[in-house]
Amino acid sequence: MVSQEQIKAIGGVLNNKERPLKERFRALFTLKNIGGGAAIEAISKAFDDDSALLKHELAYCLGQMQDTQAVEILSKVLQDTTQEPMVRHEAAEALGAIGQPEVLPILEKYKEDSVIEVAETCAIALDRVRWLQTGQQVDDNNPYASVDPSPPTAGTKSVEELKAIYLDAKHSLFDRYRAMFSLRNLRTEPSVLALAEGLKDKSALFRHEVAFVLGQLQEPCSIPYLQENLEDRLENEMVRHECAEALGAIATEECIQILNCYANDEKRVVKESCVIALDMCEYENSPEFQYADGLTKLDGTK
Repeated sequence: MVSQEQIKAIGGVLNNKERPLKERFRALFTLKNIGGGAAIEAISKAFDDDSALLKHELAYCLGQMQDTQAVEILSKVLQDTTQEPMVRHEAAEALGAIGQPEVLPILEKYKEDSVIEVAETCAIALDRVRWLQTGQQVDDNNPYASVDPSPPTAGTKSVEELKAIYLDAKHSLFDRYRAMFSLRNLRTEPSVLALAEGLKDKSALFRHEVAFVLGQLQEPCSIPYLQENLEDRLENEMVRHECAEALGAIATEECIQILNCYANDEKRVVKESCVIALDMCEYENSPEFQYADGLTKLDGTK
């Protein structure tokens, strides 16, 4: 059992702007793994931070926790137009991940948001909540234990069949996401290379999700594709950030070299993503037992 004092102490690390960002990220993921109302409260306090990257990750973690106690704060973040688009987008996605019918009205409202990434996210989240309402089970053979924005495509389809749906802009984003997660779950080189083609899609939201999925897969064959989008300074910063974190998850020596080139990028969210990604590389190449090490750090152990 984790005591309230320990949760408060880890929350103190997360909310301390003087601490290195990588320490605050590890504290955040520790709180995510602990769960419960006290952890959610500690996470919620950090939405006044000036790092869009951190706030985006707060929303992501709250969604992955799937606790209805987080709906109120996530709704406030989505409605707050002073928050960065990538933060509002992640709040909307998190509401979809929690999946409660009560969020349908707010998602419906912001499906018409002037920020396209927010609008598209709300549309996908709406489709996910409505899909859950049909009573279908998420039996997706997901090897990553993540709460995804959509279930995989129903039935058994080949890589080519899934790719045809995945790359076809005539399909809804929800259905394209379903094909995306089916390709991910196959975990073959042809499926990974099919996914990488999505990094050329016209939707920044779609490209960002592709990068996230490639990070989950951790396949080195995707490195050149992720590198190309990261290096493109005209690319949406939300996409560049996700490419950086995906390279951090793959964590080869080549990835480290690429990330070091952009660890001082003029875009703050890209710079910070590279710093976090380099910390992830260090973790992936170390004997450390877990990335979310807030509790062991409190105990003075490693």
